Amino acid sequence: MQKKVKIYSTPSCFYCQKAKEFFNKNNINYEEINVSTDEKGREEMINKTHQMGVPVIEIGSEIVIGFDRMVLEDLLDLKK
Repeated sequence: MQKKVKIYSTPSCFYCQKAKEFFNKNNINYEEINVSTDEKGREEMINKTHQMGVPVIEIGSEIVIGFDRMVLEDLLDLKK
């Protein structure tokens, strides 16, 4: 069973785009929260991380700040 994945992002964020491309390439379903327009989502992200930078990626109960392919592969059990 795939872990629940959520990404807090903005449309203009390069690393957010890279993270979403990574998820799509690996057939990972994810929920996207656009923090530039979703005030509640932005507050939720800030409360969880105490920072405003994106992307913030939540995998299960783990939080990843930024796009770190190796950490994402490990958390999603994608290592070959």
